[in-house]
Amino acid sequence: MPYFSSGQSQLYYEVHGSGPTLVLLHGMGGNHASWFPQIAGLADRFRLITVDARGFGKSSDAEGLGRDGFVDDLDHLWRALDLRQAVLVGQSMGGGCCVLFTCQYPERVAGLVLADTLIGIELPTSLRAGMDAVQRATANLGQAERVLGSTTRAGNPDKVALYGQIASFNSVGLRTLTGTQRVRPLDDLVATRIPILFVVGSEDILFPPPLVEAVQKRVPSSRFHIIPNAGHSAHFESPQAFNDILTAWHTSLPPASR
Repeated sequence: MPYFSSGQSQLYYEVHGSGPTLVLLHGMGGNHASWFPQIAGLADRFRLITVDARGFGKSSDAEGLGRDGFVDDLDHLWRALDLRQAVLVGQSMGGGCCVLFTCQYPERVAGLVLADTLIGIELPTSLRAGMDAVQRATANLGQAERVLGSTTRAGNPDKVALYGQIASFNSVGLRTLTGTQRVRPLDDLVATRIPILFVVGSEDILFPPPLVEAVQKRVPSSRFHIIPNAGHSAHFESPQAFNDILTAWHTSLPPASR
């Protein structure tokens, strides 16, 4: 099985398909297996690299760094696979790592997909109160209510069960993940001039579409898409719509970024 070293920890990754490289970083309840609909639907046109964050899936966290190690871990992956440029795709927690990595290494990032997330971005003052209210309202909800939309929970019990099974392979979760979530001012992300796709489920209660769109409108090099009838895990709940949006956006990138 493929692993790379980051400090004393061993991190698991997989490579699927061929074509332009996409590096996919999962959310809090996920791991590399969360991206199975993207592997099935996109590997015929992209080289997809999935990786387990430290403490998730098959990756260890010998140092107990948690979030504090995420960006350095991605740098080690970059070096281990001798990557030059790639598109980063980050869902929820994974988006936070993508934002920080993009601000630190903009020359390595051909494009950025932020899926159901604003993590890693220091929101403008005018938007912080809205985000604070959302966090208070959702703090005590169960995992399925937080991460899956009402349409999925009501109509797809198989996906609800599968999500829980994938999450069960993680050593850490929302209450136990260590480290601090660092943020960068939105202006720092804008200054990279990296093409960005903001995509969010219409039923996402953790990052409601109006709030995500309000941030997107402040980023000139970005686009915004809503996926109907999906929640905080739109890539998992409505994979065909997610894959189609990602593919169309990637096709629109300048040739040098593809």
